[in-house]
Amino acid sequence: MSNLFDSPEVIVKDSPLSARMRPKNLSEYVGQSHILGEGKLLTRAIEADRISSLVLYGPPGSGKTTLALCIAQRTRSHFEKLNAVSSNVEEMRKVIAGAQQRRSMSGRKTILFIDEIHRFNKAQQDVLMPDIEEGNIVLIGATVFNPFFSLVAPLLSRSLIFELQPLAKEDILVLLNRALADSERGLGFLKIDAEAKALDFLAQICDGDARKALNALEVAALTTPKDIQGTIALNIQTIEESIQKKQVQYDADGDEHYDTASAFIKSMRGSDPDATLYWMAKMIYAGEDARFIARRIVICASEDVGNADPQALVLATSAMQATECVGLPEARIILAQAAVYVACAPKSNAVYLAIDKALADVKEKRIGAVPKHLKDSHYKGSSKLGHGEGYKYPHDYPEHYIAQNYMMHPSTYYEPTAQGYEAKIKERLDKLRKK
Repeated sequence: MSNLFDSPEVIVKDSPLSARMRPKNLSEYVGQSHILGEGKLLTRAIEADRISSLVLYGPPGSGKTTLALCIAQRTRSHFEKLNAVSSNVEEMRKVIAGAQQRRSMSGRKTILFIDEIHRFNKAQQDVLMPDIEEGNIVLIGATVFNPFFSLVAPLLSRSLIFELQPLAKEDILVLLNRALADSERGLGFLKIDAEAKALDFLAQICDGDARKALNALEVAALTTPKDIQGTIALNIQTIEESIQKKQVQYDADGDEHYDTASAFIKSMRGSDPDATLYWMAKMIYAGEDARFIARRIVICASEDVGNADPQALVLATSAMQATECVGLPEARIILAQAAVYVACAPKSNAVYLAIDKALADVKEKRIGAVPKHLKDSHYKGSSKLGHGEGYKYPHDYPEHYIAQNYMMHPSTYYEPTAQGYEAKIKERLDKLRKK
């Protein structure tokens, strides 16, 4: 059991940079504007000192512990921290007893922060329930797992659930520059010359994990020799070594982004599964949004495979939906399966050409009226207008087909190829068109 809020000097002296640079108050907190923005529920509750029990759910380094500390500071509550991996029921009971005594003697609230709360079993979670209900403790639980799968229903029903997102690159850059400038808690006491590109790479490659970014920065600063002027120069190479991951030349909204995506699409279109996987791997490694990759596969499945293998679009769409649910890193397998299938499938762009021809006609030529026999005849009075008159219902004829005009000015847009399944479509259409 430790009391980090009441003894901040323990954090500052001997802790890693990520711990030393924890915000002193909520105004220094960076990121999570979707739950901490102006007028948001959590912000209002903190400002009104009306915090109820919370479960903070999000990936490592997204600020769960930091947010709990800031809440305790803002509400002037006593702060107790337990880790579900190492604590037990006896230790919890001691903390709760102290909270009861503190409340009865001084009226001061106790925030009990439980890290990795998902590791508590049902019995351990049930121990908390009476004192949460009586107000002896305000629970703040932190977990990287979906709480609706890992916590008991009574605890969930008495808690507000807030999902934290990985920090944006811009948020990480704010924290890195703050650490470089802070002489008291950060690295400002050192003469550091950090390249903007190096910091940008670190902010991008840390996967939204502030802890990983700050600790990598500290490793780089403390292990890089000073030059003659006593300056520590941090460039791409030193940052790569500190985070043990090399830079891939890839700008999220520039030439490399579009060029790599183009190579990926053209490799699928060109039926080269190996090149397809290579360019996808580059995008994933560089931090590309998995949803962007999934959308490119779906487009290629329709534009370049089309009816040569209709199953390609089904698989690609399923992969896009699965990627949304699963996320990286596991989604890499799903994306690879779909991309390889599309790359290996027979190709046809006949549907793509057909819709563009039809759109061109609609845009450039006179819009044809709907023939009377095709007009809606399901409303009262339509027969007086002659709507639907003469329409031949195809199912009433042999092979469920009867020749009739479906356009005022018949045109051929779709010209199926002899590739894959589309060969069967071509065979049937040729037969029908001859009639």
